[in-house]
Amino acid sequence: MLEALVAGERDPQVLAELAKGRLRAKLPQLRQALRGRFRSHHGLLVRLGVAHLEQLERSIAELDTHIDRVLAPFARARDRLDTITGVGKRAAETIIAEIGTDVTVFPTAGHLASWAGRCPGNNLTGAQAPLGQADQGQPLAWRGADRVRLGAGAQPRHYLSAQYWRLARRIGKKKAAVAVGHSILVIAWHLLTDDGDYQDLGGEDFIRRDTERQRQRAVAQLQALGYRVVLEPVAA
Repeated sequence: MLEALVAGERDPQVLAELAKGRLRAKLPQLRQALRGRFRSHHGLLVRLGVAHLEQLERSIAELDTHIDRVLAPFARARDRLDTITGVGKRAAETIIAEIGTDVTVFPTAGHLASWAGRCPGNNLTGAQAPLGQADQGQPLAWRGADRVRLGAGAQPRHYLSAQYWRLARRIGKKKAAVAVGHSILVIAWHLLTDDGDYQDLGGEDFIRRDTERQRQRAVAQLQALGYRVVLEPVAA
């Protein structure tokens, strides 16, 4: 549509018919939106904008090619991280660019998360304990982790997105993001250490945990009252 406008087309009907995909479901709105004054100087500005966009796309493609060439020796590690639900190729590359593939420099996953600044703070101010804060740490490492969290958030049936929304309802989205970023870096450490693929536990894992905790709590309360508890599942 932009190219047609630059070429001189002004008919809203003709322009709207150039729509593709899901945009075609909005043809009436498009026809209305494409009515108006569009002069030669508008066409000039659109042409310059499109040319700039195309140049940026060419630059991005060239950089992508260069990154692929540089990261070729680390493709296996990148593919391991790419198995994390919601992670994208670029997010995995961002994490590798910052922490490398030899995670033995971090004795535990907790050391990696702490170094990357994705550990909740525990700074006491009087009687207040502002949990869920994270320092600046190493920006590339946590930027890659946060990018994964955002991707996973669109798929609530998976473990990471279920964790995010479960925490967000209770402590807010910012603190939930810190917690999920921490989880992602822990997962990354284990995948790179064990050279294995990510196995998603599913969003139902939290439900199973809650059920088990409730059962254990109920049994403990009855035992505290002096009862001997024997649990037998009800036949389906």
